[in-house]
Amino acid sequence: MVVVSANRLELLQIADAVAREKSIDRTIVIAAMEDAIAKAARSRYGAETDIHAEINPRTGELRLARHLLVVDQVENSAIEIDLVGARRLNPAAQVGDSIADTLPPFDFGRIAAQSAKQVIVQKVREAERDRQYEEFKDRIGEIVNGAVKRVEYGNVVVDLGKGEASLRRDELLPREVFKVGDRIRAYVYDVRREPRGPQIFLSRTHPQFMAKLFAQEVPEIYDNIVEIKAVARDPGSRAKIAVTSRDSSVDPVGACVGMRGSRVQAVVNELQGEKIDIIPWSNDVATFIVNALAPAEVVKVVLDEDRERIEVVVPDAQLSLAIGRRGQNVRLASQLTGWDIDIMTEAEESERRQKEFAERSKIFAEALDLDEMMGQLLASEGFASVEELAYVPIAELASIEGFDEDTAQELQSRAQSHLAEVEAAFDERRRALGVEDELREVPGVTSPMLVAFGENDIKSVEDLAGCATDDLTGWTERKDGETVRVSGALEGFQLSREDAEALIMQARVKAGWISADELATAGDEAEETTEEDAGNPA
Repeated sequence: MVVVSANRLELLQIADAVAREKSIDRTIVIAAMEDAIAKAARSRYGAETDIHAEINPRTGELRLARHLLVVDQVENSAIEIDLVGARRLNPAAQVGDSIADTLPPFDFGRIAAQSAKQVIVQKVREAERDRQYEEFKDRIGEIVNGAVKRVEYGNVVVDLGKGEASLRRDELLPREVFKVGDRIRAYVYDVRREPRGPQIFLSRTHPQFMAKLFAQEVPEIYDNIVEIKAVARDPGSRAKIAVTSRDSSVDPVGACVGMRGSRVQAVVNELQGEKIDIIPWSNDVATFIVNALAPAEVVKVVLDEDRERIEVVVPDAQLSLAIGRRGQNVRLASQLTGWDIDIMTEAEESERRQKEFAERSKIFAEALDLDEMMGQLLASEGFASVEELAYVPIAELASIEGFDEDTAQELQSRAQSHLAEVEAAFDERRRALGVEDELREVPGVTSPMLVAFGENDIKSVEDLAGCATDDLTGWTERKDGETVRVSGALEGFQLSREDAEALIMQARVKAGWISADELATAGDEAEETTEEDAGNPA
């Protein structure tokens, strides 16, 4: 491709032409030429020879030099030179120095020229890949435009001008078909450096693709007056987007809809008719979830903040609307809010409350040796368990209509006696199972848990410390083509994975595997990570 006998101007012209064509730095091309010429020279002077080529970037003048190490006794003449020979080239040479011996120019042979060409092509290709990666690695999260270059088994290769991107079949909208030459708009969700070159991955199903489309259509979003807080999509079918306004005079929903729906319609057209519900975001979780379930009406919500679940009560006639076709509406609302949502009708909620009331009344009557009416009275006052009754202030219990202080003290005494009997029964069962006393001292461990540990062969602090989170909470696995649930030791305790992990870590502190300070440090780091994640919109 390039020969040493080529005149100086030709070398620089070739370097300029390749640099312009590949959009890479001219110095990279010249460096590739130097490597190619050095490789060709080594084929003539010997593969072990340390030959360097240098092209003057201004004049195009080529200089070939062989580098030799100055030694007392030469063992390999290809790379070494004795002190006498070195001083003929450089009178100041010393042992250990490197001497540059200028070589005369020569013409490439056919094989050497082909080899040099391969070196240059490889170096230029690597430079081109590096340029593409550097250009696109900071464009993750942007929308790009390109033309369909080819379609391979449903996957679309998009020409972005200065690179190619991959749009996989599962990142396309359902029933969406592109042909070679079609213009396409997509979201860059990942850029990776791989051996075969930078891989740019596009998506048209990513939730943020819709968010970016709205940012292009709605000036208020671009100007940060209106903010998109969360997005949930069922690609090609329906989506929900939660928006809020930093300016009280700007309606965020109206800004996104536009005059006669022009703005939202532009996004819908790009997404092949995907229906979009624009939801006003709220700091209040209950209000936000009620908004997210629109167009269904909500009568009542009950939050369980510890489990991040919410029960929503809707009129009987609104149940199908709240759930949506194939559960679509409630599923999107759950994704949008980050809460698990249970929907029930007013009739179902009333039936459940009556059942819970009857169960609590029966528990009070049996545990405290009361008549049915007294048990119902305690349940109607909002007491949910014997434990709650045992430790509530006497004054609060005595304030119930028909009760006095003596009655309250008697009830609380019976409740505490019942709990002591239950505790003794659990302790006896725990001892029978061989669970060590030391395990009781692990913070967070209760007597019922100790029995469950014993039944699952966890009998010491070391046994609990050696458990994985799944060992306590359970897990699912594929077996014979079916999903099977494997129970954990504390399966029936409604323990979250975070709580189970906390128990294990406390056991490791107790066992001396880690220190309390290390546990506190790990907890602080986890909390910081959670706060950072919370700051990123969905």
